[in-house]
Amino acid sequence: MLAIAQYAEVIVDVPTMQTNQPYTYKVKHNFENELSPGMRVIVPFGRGSRLVQGFVMRVFSQASFAGELKEIEALTDLEPVLDAEALALGPWLAQTTFSFLISCLQVMIPSALRAKYSKELELTNKFNVPEAVRAFFGAHTKKLFDEQKVAEPLRSQLLTARRTGMLKLNYVVNDRLQAKQVSFIKAALDKAELEQAVSKLRANARNLHTLLTYLSQHPQAMQQGLLEKKLALSPETFRNAEKKGWITRFKQVQYRNPVRQLNVKRTVPRHLTPAQAAAVAAVIAQIDQQQPTTFLLEGVTGSGKTEVYLQIIAHALAQKKTALMLVPEISLTPQMVKRVVGRFGTQVALLHSGLSDGERFDEWRRIKEGQATVVVGARSAVFAPLKRLGVIIIDEEHESSYKQEKMPRYHARDVAKWRADFHSCPVVLGSATPSLESRARAQKGVYRWLKLPQRINNKPLPQVSLIDMRQEAKKTRFPDFSQALIDAVEIRLAKKEQVILMLNRRGYSSFMMCRDCGYVLNCPNCDISLTFHLDTHSMKCHYCGHEEAIPHVCPSCGSRQIRYYGTGTQKVEQELTQLFPQARILRMDVDTTKRKGAHARILREFGERKADILLGTQMIAKGLDYPDVTLVGVLNADTALGLADFRASERTFQLLTQVSGRAGRAQKEGKVIIQTYNPEHYALLLAQKQDYEQFFMREMDIRHRGGYPPYYFTIQVTASAPAESQAAKKIFETYKTLKTALSSSAVILGPTPKAIMRINKRYYYQLIIKYKKEPGLAACLSELLQKSQRSERTGVLLTIDREPLNFI
Repeated sequence: MLAIAQYAEVIVDVPTMQTNQPYTYKVKHNFENELSPGMRVIVPFGRGSRLVQGFVMRVFSQASFAGELKEIEALTDLEPVLDAEALALGPWLAQTTFSFLISCLQVMIPSALRAKYSKELELTNKFNVPEAVRAFFGAHTKKLFDEQKVAEPLRSQLLTARRTGMLKLNYVVNDRLQAKQVSFIKAALDKAELEQAVSKLRANARNLHTLLTYLSQHPQAMQQGLLEKKLALSPETFRNAEKKGWITRFKQVQYRNPVRQLNVKRTVPRHLTPAQAAAVAAVIAQIDQQQPTTFLLEGVTGSGKTEVYLQIIAHALAQKKTALMLVPEISLTPQMVKRVVGRFGTQVALLHSGLSDGERFDEWRRIKEGQATVVVGARSAVFAPLKRLGVIIIDEEHESSYKQEKMPRYHARDVAKWRADFHSCPVVLGSATPSLESRARAQKGVYRWLKLPQRINNKPLPQVSLIDMRQEAKKTRFPDFSQALIDAVEIRLAKKEQVILMLNRRGYSSFMMCRDCGYVLNCPNCDISLTFHLDTHSMKCHYCGHEEAIPHVCPSCGSRQIRYYGTGTQKVEQELTQLFPQARILRMDVDTTKRKGAHARILREFGERKADILLGTQMIAKGLDYPDVTLVGVLNADTALGLADFRASERTFQLLTQVSGRAGRAQKEGKVIIQTYNPEHYALLLAQKQDYEQFFMREMDIRHRGGYPPYYFTIQVTASAPAESQAAKKIFETYKTLKTALSSSAVILGPTPKAIMRINKRYYYQLIIKYKKEPGLAACLSELLQKSQRSERTGVLLTIDREPLNFI
């Protein structure tokens, strides 16, 4: 009788050319019956059988297998990191986003679990080795190799030695999985024995006396670090006690729990308005009926959408189900987190970029092990390994941060709807200014439409004024402030009220120009000017991070007539201190929020009235609810309007409506002042009235005439390369292939260079496909993606983005 062998299909993670189909490996005898789908393994791959990590997709048994098979080298996990749902989601995600399956599987697990690779050079032939190469290895025959950290001449010699067979290149898998382990201690003696040991101590052994006395009264295991603080003891005391056999020390895994650190008071459900109650009833009916219905909850700012979310979640938990809530850029909206934690306590897990890798890993484990039943997070939290999902909520559903810009280029809304189908649960999309696509689907009946037309306390929406800066610029000595805004800020400061000012541009000024020859200091890596930053006294590129010293003479003509143009948050902060020397000012932008916890600290200080003015970029426009904020000022409403993007008006309207909603949210009346050089633009006029419905009708008419979403589907294909000629050649080859595959009703815009053609020493060309129904398009694009792998060796990359949010 033939022995039944076990085999596994594995998706391998290859660092050079990613593969997109499973490879079959034989399971070693000692791993048999230990392997499950969703586990990670180390396998030999390729001609050199280098070791790489991979995900097990399927395990099966059969008597024999045709051909020679490699064996699985090692198991990375003792249990699957991906469940059956994730393994089903992966192929769908890869297909719909034109991504490699391995990248789709990797995005579902925390970064602490993702494999990293080191390159190791091994000396295989010691004879005739160049002196520089021998010096690189020293007394060793193996050494880790990083191209970026080795000087060019040596790198060239090492690579030549490798080609001639003197060296061998190995890939070493580094697994970053690390659980936090904490030292615990426990008495090794009973109470009587401890008291006897205390009686025999020398008189000057005060620390040991303190420890043993405490242990005789507290026999349970205790965390050493906490005990050190409580008894004011050093680690040396514990080591001495262990040597004498009085205590035992052991390590125990401890979860890093960011929820516990928030110190939030528990809250109770609030009384609902009739509109809120109707919205909650509609959603919980679908939870009970296990229907994957998608709802659009359209509610003006301050209408109580959050309370609706909380009561829906409470119902899901009462049904022994779990809940997932996504918010945009969560680290910027700690108020929302506190409201959810205040209602559900330690049942809540957080997943967002403001946490350390270790904290995210521990939160992921709490979710996976069923210890957390509510997840609040940013975009990637849509993959949280929740079981028995009862509802998925996406707050501010129009936000562009829900779309991933790197492979896999998914939109969290699409993944949420897939998961809702899998779990038979509803999805709630909430916004005061829904995306046109969602609003159109609600009107057509694809989504169920719920409305909250009034603020929760029946307070009127704030009064909004548009200030024409074309006229104001002639009057004021501060070009960034109209007299109306200066007067309004002074009134609020006199009343001890708070002000929020928004400028959607960081830095001190936008660019440096020589007034004699017109030279503009550009980034050496990108086709963009460098921005002057006063705090670091440097010029920075906001695309690639390049930084250089501020020039005192023009690099082109040697003139000293250098001037700085444009406005950033740093410059406005300086002007504010001159205008209002008595005011306490907090600035919130990418530069002031780099350190962990900086977002929450700035907003906490503002909420505690430690500042009068909060100045920031668009990160302050959403989710903030402060009762003493009675004035919101938008310093320049035109920053997005000038972009060559069909969504520019929509984004401007949404941003202005959102930031306007920060004013007058409690008992005090609010006022909003919007400064603009385009006061006649319909997006600004309708934002002034906060008339979303009128804006929707106007914008939809423009989209219809131009043939843009939601009337057409769109796909963006981008070619990038180190040389412009390579990128142009690739995109024109792609254009020719697509022309033969598309019907006459499809439209191709381009090929053209991107608006910023060079970023980080790479050139970018693109084309846009607009279509309504193209059955052969997906297959054609998938084939293009597969073929493009060959050109990756020469640095030419092809990327495909379904429904891009940005065309420029």
